[in-house]
Amino acid sequence: MIKQDRLVEEFMELVQVDSETGHEEEIAEVLKKKFSDLGLTVVEDDSKARTGHGAGNLIVTMQGTPGVQAPKLFFTCHMDTVAPGKGIKPTLGADGWITSDGTTILGSDDKAGIAVLFEAIKVIQEQNIEHGQIQFVITAGEESGLLGARCMDPKYLDAELGYAIDSNGEIGAIAVAAPTQAKIKMKIFGKSAHAGVNPEDGISAIQVASKAIARMKLGRLDHETTANIGKFAGGGATNVVCDYVELDAEARSIVQDKVGRQIEHMREALESAVQECGATCEFISEIVYPAFNFDENDDVVKLAQRAIANIGLTSRTFHSGGGSDANIFNGMGVPTVNLALGYENIHTTKERIRAADMAKAAEMVISIIRETTK
Repeated sequence: MIKQDRLVEEFMELVQVDSETGHEEEIAEVLKKKFSDLGLTVVEDDSKARTGHGAGNLIVTMQGTPGVQAPKLFFTCHMDTVAPGKGIKPTLGADGWITSDGTTILGSDDKAGIAVLFEAIKVIQEQNIEHGQIQFVITAGEESGLLGARCMDPKYLDAELGYAIDSNGEIGAIAVAAPTQAKIKMKIFGKSAHAGVNPEDGISAIQVASKAIARMKLGRLDHETTANIGKFAGGGATNVVCDYVELDAEARSIVQDKVGRQIEHMREALESAVQECGATCEFISEIVYPAFNFDENDDVVKLAQRAIANIGLTSRTFHSGGGSDANIFNGMGVPTVNLALGYENIHTTKERIRAADMAKAAEMVISIIRETTK
């Protein structure tokens, strides 16, 4: 059923098209032609006008088999890669692993997912497998903070259940939960003075910031929640009391309300320190993407588990510590989980993926589609 050699050839072709995040124009054209040649309807949205990236998101629709009643599905992958991703030279080793030449990433994150979807589509057409309507949403700018998905109009999404093909882990692993993320910027305004002549007339923004941070609960707060200060910047000459500091921070949790409480805790810590020292501040927070949290009683999980069992694998659910496009699409109201693809060492020049795992992932996608028609 699955033609592994064809799948590998497709993957290797895709990774040799440069598409570092922000520069998706060439890969988008390649993908539009490939989907169109398979007879699917392809729409590129207008999100690039807002993202500034090389392409918009591709929303591809495969009409259902006439007369078949099945829930509408969508599968999503992203077309962009991290750097260094120019001039990728993939190689299939005798051990079955596909790697780059070591000077670049490989791009299996997430072009392996795209290649898997192409193979699944071809097999469905060749085998006349009955199916309901299926969308394939290929996003731009995922590696730039899920930017493409965040700028996609929900009107394009016409599905009841969704699956991202973009997670680490062995085939059969299902990320059923992932955290929301809040980006936080704190600005502290002190008062400059000569550090050797009249330091008592100054207000050190560095000291104020340090007091505020000391009052904040940071790191792993519980099994669902984390917070971190990633950047502390300010100051200059040692003979001047520092009058300005900026802090960049984040908070994450798979429980949306917990992030809200952590944001308020950090705000209160900052404002109390500022007030005590006679300084002023600005506190700016933004929810970058929402959390999602499913369990084995949810339809989107049960369907994947049955499909995985049907291809002879054991499913495993887990909670991810990072966000993905699945977070965004859950926020649009479509239950979506993230399925493992088997790649390893992503975002490094040691990235690799097994050809056999890609073939198994294609089987999994087809099995999910078959399962909806039973």
